[in-house]
Amino acid sequence: MITVRIRLACVACVLLASWTMPPAGAEPPVAQPEAAPVVDPSISPSDGKIVLFDGRHLDDWYTWLMASKYADPKGVFQVKDGVLRVSGEELGYIATRRNYHDYHLVFEFKWGERNWAPRVKNARDSGILVHGVGPDGFTGAWMPSIEANIVEGATGEFIMVMTKGLEPTPHDVSLTCEVRRTPNGDVVWEKGGGRDVFGRKNRKHVNPSYWDPGWKDEFGFRGPRDAEKPIGEWNTMEMICAGELVRVILNGQVVNEGFAASPRSGRILLQSEFSEVFFRNIELRPVAGEHAPPPVPQPQP
Repeated sequence: MITVRIRLACVACVLLASWTMPPAGAEPPVAQPEAAPVVDPSISPSDGKIVLFDGRHLDDWYTWLMASKYADPKGVFQVKDGVLRVSGEELGYIATRRNYHDYHLVFEFKWGERNWAPRVKNARDSGILVHGVGPDGFTGAWMPSIEANIVEGATGEFIMVMTKGLEPTPHDVSLTCEVRRTPNGDVVWEKGGGRDVFGRKNRKHVNPSYWDPGWKDEFGFRGPRDAEKPIGEWNTMEMICAGELVRVILNGQVVNEGFAASPRSGRILLQSEFSEVFFRNIELRPVAGEHAPPPVPQPQP
């Protein structure tokens, strides 16, 4: 009787294991980052500087890649010698675990040497995305957000990152900018220019003030008034997100600005987009009082 009971117990253990083990060849479930699904109240560096990356670890960030979701098997994002290297080999991003609002974002970046297919011969390309909202990968590769593009010849270009088409979603973004239009219909930021809303119904990119109308999507492009430093040198980029205002500063020069931003808080993302790029000294500073949105014109009596 004892022998029978032991044998039955063994059979039960085998059956239980077969029910709970994944089938042969199946991938184990990917562990979700602890903070990614959580919609928590946003915070602000109003009481002092918040260091997002100090050159030692990425504890305040998580990664998301189109090909592998929350896993990074190719080491697209790596920290070495105080610098975050983004290889660019896969489409995706590294995102803050927390949501932020009302801050002065400051960081440094410089380009690496290589691009990956399908952009081997195209301009080096990355980006900083603010006010990220909604599920990871909601737009395909990215999270809905307001992007300040980091791209050769047009760093600081605004892109409203959202799903395609005219059908609105709960995670749409928009920004109003003062702009001028070139004869070819390109949009360039110009202080005091005509105001236009960019979002679901107007998907135009807002080029930075120094943008060259002869810009080409080619590796190593550099315009005659380019605000970026030469390849291999560190650039300082800033984004002031204060209430409805979003301002981009590149190497001390204001290159783009928008207001009436929606949303006005969210995650901060760094892109991986087929180009090698390096980041360091990423921090949020309190917003100074002089950074106010431009006044809305009042109708004449």
